[in-house]
Amino acid sequence: MSVDASQPPEPGPKKHLPVAVVVPRAAVDRERGGGGEPAGPAVELSPARGIVLDPRVLFVGGGVALIGVAVLATFLWMVPSAAAREAQAACRGMRVEPELNAALCPGGVPCASPSLAPDFTAKDIKGNDVKLSSFRGKVVLLNFWASWCGVCKTEKPALNGMAAELASDDFVVIALASDHTWADAITGLLESLAPDAVPAGKPAMDKLSAAFSQALPNGTPFKVLLDPPPGDENIGKITASWGIKAVPESALIDRQGNIRAYFVNKRDWQSGVAETCLRSVIDGG
Repeated sequence: MSVDASQPPEPGPKKHLPVAVVVPRAAVDRERGGGGEPAGPAVELSPARGIVLDPRVLFVGGGVALIGVAVLATFLWMVPSAAAREAQAACRGMRVEPELNAALCPGGVPCASPSLAPDFTAKDIKGNDVKLSSFRGKVVLLNFWASWCGVCKTEKPALNGMAAELASDDFVVIALASDHTWADAITGLLESLAPDAVPAGKPAMDKLSAAFSQALPNGTPFKVLLDPPPGDENIGKITASWGIKAVPESALIDRQGNIRAYFVNKRDWQSGVAETCLRSVIDGG
C-alpha cells in the first residue's frame, strides 16, 4: 500500500496560526482606564521606532563612565609619585642625600630628587663619544671615581659584583673616571679588581692592555668612560660640572633621565639594602 503525496487534502475548515499584534501603550492605558500596572521597563518595543532608551538610563550610565575615567586618570597621576616615594624609602638605608647640590637643580639652588640629570658626552676606550642621554629607557647608576682615589678602589669590587649580578637590558652601570689618560684609568681598574696583574712601574698602554686582557678576559660588567681634568687638577670637567669636589659619588638615574637618589662617598653595592634600593627603581620604572 502506498500513499500518493500529490492527492489534494480532504476538504474541511482551514486552520490559521495565531498572529502577534503590537498594541500601543496609550491604547492599553485607555482600556485600563488610566490605572492598572505601573509603567513598564526602561526599554520598550515600538513598531515605529524600534528600541527606545529611557534618558535616565543614559544619564546614569554616562555618569558611571565619567567616574571611571576620573578614577583611572587619578591612578595614572599617582603612580609616578608613588614610585618616587617607594624608591626614596628603599634607598633611605643607604644614606641617600636629602638634597641635590645646586648644580643639579633648576634655578641653581639645592633641591630634592627627582631632578633631571645634566647630560654630557664622554669618550670610551675606543675613542667613541657616549652621551648619558643615550641610555634613556634604562636605569643608570653613574659612579664618579678616579685612579688616584684610594676609597674608589676599595668600592670597585662591590660595584663590579653588583653590576655583574644586575646587568640587563633595563640597567647599566657607568664608571666616569677623572683621569688624564686611559693608562691611568686602566691601572686604577687593575689595582682595584686584579692587583696582582698590575705591571711594575709606569708601563706603556700596550702592556697595560695585555695585562688587563689576561686578568679580566671578559672586561668589566660596567662601562668605563674618561673625564680628563683640565691642567693639573684632579677632578674632570664633567664631574666638576655636577658640582662634585671629591670622589667617589654616585647618582641613581631612572628611565626618564631623572636623578632618583644621590650618594656621597663609597657604598657597599652588594649589600641587601643596596639591591633593594636599585631594584626599587629598576622594577618601578
